[in-house]
Amino acid sequence: MLGKTLGQYRVDSKLGEGGMGVVYEGTDTRLGRTVAIKVLHASVVRDAERMARFEREARILAALNHPNIAAIHGLEESDGTKFLVLEYVPGETLDERIARGPVPLKEALEICRQISEGLEAAHEKGIIHRDLKPANVKITPAGIVKVLDFGLAKAAEAASPPDSQGGTATFAFEMTQPGLVMGTPAYMSPEQACGKPVDRRTDIWAFGCVLYEMLTRKLTFAGETMTEMLAAVLDKDPDWGALPATVPENVKHMLRRCLEKNRRFRLRDIGDARLELEDTLAGRATTAIAALPPKTRTRRMIAGALGGLVLFGSAVGIGSWLRSRRVPAPEIVRFTHPLPPGQRMTPGWNPSLIFSPDGESVAFNYEVDGITTAFQRPIRELDQKPLGGVKSLGAPVYSPDGRWVVMVDMMDQALKKIAIDGGAPVPLTGTDMFGRGDWGKDGYIYFTERYPGAIQRIPENGGP
Repeated sequence: MLGKTLGQYRVDSKLGEGGMGVVYEGTDTRLGRTVAIKVLHASVVRDAERMARFEREARILAALNHPNIAAIHGLEESDGTKFLVLEYVPGETLDERIARGPVPLKEALEICRQISEGLEAAHEKGIIHRDLKPANVKITPAGIVKVLDFGLAKAAEAASPPDSQGGTATFAFEMTQPGLVMGTPAYMSPEQACGKPVDRRTDIWAFGCVLYEMLTRKLTFAGETMTEMLAAVLDKDPDWGALPATVPENVKHMLRRCLEKNRRFRLRDIGDARLELEDTLAGRATTAIAALPPKTRTRRMIAGALGGLVLFGSAVGIGSWLRSRRVPAPEIVRFTHPLPPGQRMTPGWNPSLIFSPDGESVAFNYEVDGITTAFQRPIRELDQKPLGGVKSLGAPVYSPDGRWVVMVDMMDQALKKIAIDGGAPVPLTGTDMFGRGDWGKDGYIYFTERYPGAIQRIPENGGP
C-alpha cells in the first residue's frame, strides 16, 4: 500500500495494525493535511450485512465531535479498497508512555480525566467504545489525550483470530453458547468476557483497568495466555497492594467502584469519575475515607442484603464561620451502606438520616421487626451500632461536637440524649419533637413541638 493513492489520499507510511485493518499515515492531497487511513480487512469487506452495519455505525461515530476523541472524516472506497479516513493524532500511545517509565500520579490522573471526558461525550450519545485500552489512547506533544477507534469494535463485529498469547490485540470469536466475545482480554469486563450484552459500564471497567495500569505499571488482570487472562477477569481481584501509597483514598475508592465484577454495583456513570478526578487534581477532594474490605467480602455483604442505600453526604459548616477561620469546606464523601436483610429506610417526609457536623458519622433509623429503631455508623467503619435502643421516627440531632445525639423516644414521648460511644439514654424533657431540631452552640437544643407548633428550646443537659 505504501506510495499508493486511494482517491485523494496518498499512503505514506504504516502506523500499525489492529483487529479491523491496517492503519497508515497518509496525506489528503486535496486539502493538504495529514490523515490516518485505516484499510479494512477483507473479512469485514466481504460480508455485505456486516459492511452495511459498519457503515451505519461509522456515520453515527462521525457525528462525535469532542477534543478528546479522534474524529472520523469519512468512509471511502477506491478501486475496490474500503478504508476509513481518520484524524491523524501525533505523539505516543498510552501503551508506549507506560512502557517508557513510571507515570507520575498527577500525570496519570490528568490523562484519565481527559479519557473520561471523551467517554462521557460518547456515552451521552449512546456510543460505547468496547475496546478501551492504552494502545487506543494517544497523547499529543501538547498533552492532549485522544481516544482512538471509538465504537468501531461494535461496528466491525469481526476481526482476526484471537491471539492466545497476547493481551493487547482486539479479537472476536464465537462462543460455544450464543454470544460474541469482543475486545482485548486484559481490559474486558466480566460480562463482555462471557459474551453477554454490554453497556457503558463495560467502558467504565476498562477505564479502571487503564488507570490501574498507569498507577502500578502492571496489568490489572495478567496471565500468560488469553484463557488465563479471562479467568483472572472473572475470578480474581486486582492486587490492590500494588497501588502506590501516594494514591489518594478517594481515587482508590473510585477505582474499586470501576472494577466491581458485578456491574450492578459498578460505577454507573463515567461523569462521576471525571468529577472525582477533577476535584482531586484541584485539591478539593476528600481523601480520608473508609478503606473498603476485599472484594469477596464486599460481595458477600451485598449479597446478604436485599437492598443497599447509597448515602451521599457532606459535613457543611456555616459559611461565614468557616471563612472567618479560613477552614476549607469539607467535600462530598461517597460510600455504600448495605441494609440488613429485609430492612428499609423509613419512608415519608420526616428525615431518616443526618450527618454529624464533622462529617465523621451518620445517624439514621429504619424498621426492625416493625418498629423504627435508631442507629449510627462512623463513616470509616463498616458496621452500624444501635443508639441506646431508642425507638424513634425522626432523625437524631447531633451535638456541635458530634459526641451526642438527641431524639424522641416514641415509646414514652420524651426527648433523650445518647452518647455516640455508647451508654444509656439520658432523659431531657417529656415532649415530642416534630420533624428534626437543631443543637445550637449556645448550649440549647431547639425544636418545634407537634402542637401548637411554636419553637421551643431546652438546655442541652435537660431542664424546662
